[in-house]
Amino acid sequence: MTAEGALAGWLQHLAQERRLSPRTLEAYGFAGRRYLGFLEGHRGEALELEDLGGITAGEVRAWLAHLRSGETPLSPRSLSQALSAIRTFHGFLDRRLDTPNAAIALVRGPKVKPGAPRPVSEDQALGLLAEPALDPDRDAWEAARDQAVLTLLYGCGLRISEALSLKRSDVPIPDSLRITGKGSKTRLVPVLPAVREAVDAYLAAAPFALAPDEPLFRARRGGPLSARHVQATVQNLRSRLGLPASATPHALRHSFATHLLGAGADLRSIQELLGHASLSTTQRYTEVDAAALLNAYRAAHPHA
Repeated sequence: MTAEGALAGWLQHLAQERRLSPRTLEAYGFAGRRYLGFLEGHRGEALELEDLGGITAGEVRAWLAHLRSGETPLSPRSLSQALSAIRTFHGFLDRRLDTPNAAIALVRGPKVKPGAPRPVSEDQALGLLAEPALDPDRDAWEAARDQAVLTLLYGCGLRISEALSLKRSDVPIPDSLRITGKGSKTRLVPVLPAVREAVDAYLAAAPFALAPDEPLFRARRGGPLSARHVQATVQNLRSRLGLPASATPHALRHSFATHLLGAGADLRSIQELLGHASLSTTQRYTEVDAAALLNAYRAAHPHA
């Protein structure tokens, strides 16, 4: 088997068995192809499967240095993600193709300080949710659809992919939704009346007859709504509302967590609602909340 064949088998495993998202598969495939391309150029020959078991730690470090200093140098975060993808690739080679490589574990990635989430304020979030209905150039059903999707992001803390994965059979929405998130991890998310009303309003206005197993949210021509459409919609809305570029669809999920924390919710509960595998990921929201408290103090205290 060639190294390219091993890479194709790994990507197929990620798609069919681990069911990773298309964007994650694209990123892993890109990292894997750059990795093999560099190694073949470095060694001056095409690689076979057995060659991958002999890749040295020095060669992996040389690949990272190449990514760091190329025409489009990668940031420490991107380098860390690329190395993580290659470690996953070699783990697959070890488990499935009997080609272990202990040298990969000797390579340390760059230190990456996780950035604090950038939520929007409560007023800004509510403005984003209300704005689609005020656009005179959109059909009423499209405005209702966009409002329903954004309400799910902010009201339930869903990722875009999770909101768009809802089927017609999920409506009427019960008191809690069973959501399958990253890594096929399942969680229960409570549903507020405002979320249920927004989804019901969209479905009542939608001009399409949907089968139970079809995607709930549809594009203008009837196909499934894409994540890119949601991102473009929010980009248009934030321009109209004068919001910063950080006001993205994912910022509504950040706002869901931050506003819950500010209202007294505990971190463990927020971790469960967001579907985070590690509490340390959820703890980033405490930095945001502390910063908000400090800003409020500075703005309100007469001696600040």
